[in-house]
Amino acid sequence: MNPSTSTQRYRQLIEASQRVRWDIDKDVIRGRNFDYTRTFLPAGLSLVEEIAFLTPADRRFLSQVQGRSYTYIFGLAERFIGAKVMEIGGSHALGDQAALEALVRMADEELKHQELFRRLGAMLAQGMPGGWRAGAEPNDVAQAVLSKGTWAVLALTLDIELFTQAHFRASIQPHDDLCPLWKDVYLFHWKEEAQHAMLDELEFLRADAQLTQQQRDAAVGELIDLVGALDGILQAQAGADTEYFLAHATGQYDAAQREEIARRVLKAYRWQYIVSGVLEPRFRKVLFGLLSSGQAQRVQAALEPLAYAVPDRFNMPLAA
Repeated sequence: MNPSTSTQRYRQLIEASQRVRWDIDKDVIRGRNFDYTRTFLPAGLSLVEEIAFLTPADRRFLSQVQGRSYTYIFGLAERFIGAKVMEIGGSHALGDQAALEALVRMADEELKHQELFRRLGAMLAQGMPGGWRAGAEPNDVAQAVLSKGTWAVLALTLDIELFTQAHFRASIQPHDDLCPLWKDVYLFHWKEEAQHAMLDELEFLRADAQLTQQQRDAAVGELIDLVGALDGILQAQAGADTEYFLAHATGQYDAAQREEIARRVLKAYRWQYIVSGVLEPRFRKVLFGLLSSGQAQRVQAALEPLAYAVPDRFNMPLAA
């Protein structure tokens, strides 16, 4: 991409950011609270319909438990994304001012998203039973992620920003029982993350253009490490959330059923926070379009243990 074309892309993203910008109180929360008589995460994300033996009330409650962790996990991810965006913006400070402005706006929006999810988490803490716990500390996670190179961090970030598209699509399907506030969370988060994904792609391609083949080999290894670390966080949170759910569920479940609940919650989290992004056509085109056949095989082998984590109603390969 030549400099003039690149600058124009950044300017278009600035215009989009100005057009879709929203306010936490005036646009999203609007004085409302969560409706605990309704579902929070749609079944296309929570996968609660795959646990046939749950009572209707417990299906709803499990979606709410996952919703509480949704606010935590996104807040965690936004922490390192915002820090990385501010770092990358510095590289444009004395160069393309359109790129600098686009990244400054993105950093500001990511800070707003952190505040949104903190607010939502505090509201859920007041409305749900005690005993829920987070599986990791956001700053510790951010420091671990940011210890990796820019290519790997941006590849992971692109996955995260693209799976918000899948989450929005799942929420706009007909769901009469979905909490109205949650529907707006998906909508407004998507509006800005859709722009962030395009900006992240520009910066990811820019970072890739600076790598030798040997450096890209190492970067692929870092990306694989980051996906493994994220999966470790999801395993910890799925375990904690299963324990929390069972402590407050209305139904009585035997040992085999409890194990099945734990497996399905982990599957849902892997689907929500890794696989739904990997399956986005744009992610596959961008990432695998940069990799050699050997590098692509390494990524595919790393993703293979997660290949099962798609809704039962469809099955798609994780390969390029």
